[in-house]
Amino acid sequence: MNKRRLYLFVMLIAWGATLLLNGPKGFSAAENQDDTRPLVYLLNVDGTINPALSDYIIKGIEKAEQNKAAAVVITMDTPGGVVSTTKTIIKEMLNAKMPVVVYVAPSGSSATSAGALITMGADVAAMAPGTNIGAAHPVGGGGQKIDETMSDKILNDLSAYMRGIVAKKGRNAEWAERAVRESVSITAKEALDIKVIDVVADSLPDLLEKLDGRTVEKDSRSYTIHTKNAKIEKVVAGLRFKILDVIANPNVAYVLLMIGGLGIMMELYHPGMMFPGVVGGISLLLAFFALQVLPVNYVGIMLIILAVILFILEIKVTSFGLLSIGGIISLTLGSVMLFETEEAAMRVSWSVIIPTVTVVSSFFIFVMGLVVRAWLRRPRTGEQGLIGEIGFAVSDVNSGGKVAVHGEYWNARSDSHIPRGERVRVVRVDGLYVVVTRDASV
Repeated sequence: MNKRRLYLFVMLIAWGATLLLNGPKGFSAAENQDDTRPLVYLLNVDGTINPALSDYIIKGIEKAEQNKAAAVVITMDTPGGVVSTTKTIIKEMLNAKMPVVVYVAPSGSSATSAGALITMGADVAAMAPGTNIGAAHPVGGGGQKIDETMSDKILNDLSAYMRGIVAKKGRNAEWAERAVRESVSITAKEALDIKVIDVVADSLPDLLEKLDGRTVEKDSRSYTIHTKNAKIEKVVAGLRFKILDVIANPNVAYVLLMIGGLGIMMELYHPGMMFPGVVGGISLLLAFFALQVLPVNYVGIMLIILAVILFILEIKVTSFGLLSIGGIISLTLGSVMLFETEEAAMRVSWSVIIPTVTVVSSFFIFVMGLVVRAWLRRPRTGEQGLIGEIGFAVSDVNSGGKVAVHGEYWNARSDSHIPRGERVRVVRVDGLYVVVTRDASV
């Protein structure tokens, strides 16, 4: 009963955590709906562009739309990030029902790589003095170079993508392509001079003053930005974003998934251990939380599940290791296929897959070995444990007599006469008698 209560308590905690993580927490709401001042939502990007950040920006824009904000301003300071996530953010900005302004600030900040693409894709691109933009040449996950064929493919796609967006915004499409192909970078003043951005502003109040009255064309509609005396509503990243920002890395999500599976399996093998089950359950919840913003390939998930089933069957069915080999292959393929993307930064690294598959496979093979040894081990207790044991005749043994085996005295029978004091070996157990024969091993 105590165990059931503990499991119920753990499940309630997990349920509460899920509600907390998936709820609308972390966003400040426009409390005073009667305020006639224009409302501007302020988001802050300070770090790498990843799926967690995309989730934060999308929810922030949605919140601004619900409250009929005059504009959304995204302050930007980033070294870059994932291309697919960048495209998702740009798509959300282009389809927002109000102007979206990207402001590279404060001084000393930069919009590099993916940040440059997002800035150039905004309805209004602004920078603070002392900032820079550019260096948008794509690289593989971890910064490594991409092979030539794939590099050409990515460059051509990204160049065409940015030229189309920037030209539509009336900005310098030629420079945008150079930023992608040649990794050129320029200062705020240079960016304004060659029409890469629209505004240079010293501060947020200065930016709002310069934005007021500006007209933006999007979705075949004209939006006039009203920011004079605007009410600023900051979208604060809450617990959900902070956790997701850490675990949205494909490698972290994958390791959490494996730890969760191992923990649950250990609890099933040894009920009552508690710790593996609790750790496994929490890890699985965090993994599933991360997977909701990652490009999951469900075939990969199914292959990982199949691997676990094969490992379990190996314990139940004698296959001489074939099921284990199949499990290892299935686990490796599932790990490689877990995330459906051609982008290296969004796939699980081989440096993570190899040790993880090795550890997980070793665990199941170790458990399987214990089970096999238990099956093969000769019984040491009960009637079966007596068979083959060595003792000595306490009295003459023929159709009757007594022997000492296992420190115990047994009534014994034998097919041939065995004198008192002779070594005997138990052949079988027949009711309350042991059938023995003379031991000739000495």
